[in-house]
Amino acid sequence: MTKIFRFGVIGCGLMGREFASAAARWLHLADMKARPEIIAVCDTNTTLLDWFRDNVPTVRQFTADYKELLANPEVDAIYCAVPHVLHQQFYIDVLKAGKHLLGEKPFGMDAAQNREIMAELAEHPELLVRCSSEMPFFPGAQKVIALAKSGEMGDILEVEAGFLHSSDIDRQKPINWKRMADINGEYGCMGDLGMHVLHVPLRLGWRPQTLHAQLVKKVTERPDGKGGMLPCTTWDNATISSRVRTGDQDFPMVLKTWRIAPGESNTWYIRILGMKKSAFFSTKSPRQWQWMDYNGGAQAWSTEDLGYGSLFPAITGKIFEFGFADAIQQMWAAFVDELAGRNANGFACATPAEAQAHHAVLTAALKSGREDAVVSVDYDGATI
Repeated sequence: MTKIFRFGVIGCGLMGREFASAAARWLHLADMKARPEIIAVCDTNTTLLDWFRDNVPTVRQFTADYKELLANPEVDAIYCAVPHVLHQQFYIDVLKAGKHLLGEKPFGMDAAQNREIMAELAEHPELLVRCSSEMPFFPGAQKVIALAKSGEMGDILEVEAGFLHSSDIDRQKPINWKRMADINGEYGCMGDLGMHVLHVPLRLGWRPQTLHAQLVKKVTERPDGKGGMLPCTTWDNATISSRVRTGDQDFPMVLKTWRIAPGESNTWYIRILGMKKSAFFSTKSPRQWQWMDYNGGAQAWSTEDLGYGSLFPAITGKIFEFGFADAIQQMWAAFVDELAGRNANGFACATPAEAQAHHAVLTAALKSGREDAVVSVDYDGATI
């Protein structure tokens, strides 16, 4: 019998609706032992609540007060998608209420807030807590990860990972909270995109030891939507050049979180170059991955069309393409699978420890960018 986990959604914007869509088509997944059911939603914007009222018939509680939702004894788990400044209070309250949590990145507006969340989490070992990061669930990304884990790549020459947007190149784009440091946090683009970029490297055990960051702020003000202008106080782009040292590897790693990347819509990618094998995947070519073997002969990249070969099998035939909505559903499948006591088919969602490590990297990058200096990454006590 399929086990049902009853979810509450706090924050009913874009990603809250994406979760609702993924849950509504759960029958798309094959042989799942558990499924989510959204029974409660919370947002201060009543229009967003109306969307759930019109489209998600399983919802029985609609509220503008998240504490009312957390007091609902029928809710087993929470998906929380609120502005960064609210992470600390909301996530801690979720944990105190005894609810499992999938939270959004960066999992605390800064390292200090993240430490408070982690301290509360330590008091609740019975709860499953994960951080949202869906891009590594693309089949091509999984191929790159598997090759890196195999040890067949030899000495690593360089790793590059990035998440690139282009919409902010439009100076007339109205401002939103992600361009306001008091709500988004001082990290700017790094806070919103950094977990996506660091998820795979951290999962592979590749922690930057030192780094130098180039932080870019090109757009200093944006329209307020009311005929005036407001200051943009967050970084637009960040390029982090780091050095990774593990037991048997020592290599450079470049991390890019760009909101002004001309021509890019929503591109996530990872490139790993090794002495024996190399690999590359980008969401610009979602059904393909590339690799190269070097054994003394010609050096030529091979490209494979993957089709729909997802981590969690689905009813879609393998000849068809995988997309962003599928990655969202695969991430949710991994979370629900863990809730059911299973192993997420070997690739869990981003863990709180990984979120904490990414805060250390972003804190060091912020310091480096401000001081134009190479700095060490402090994984024990990062402060801004």
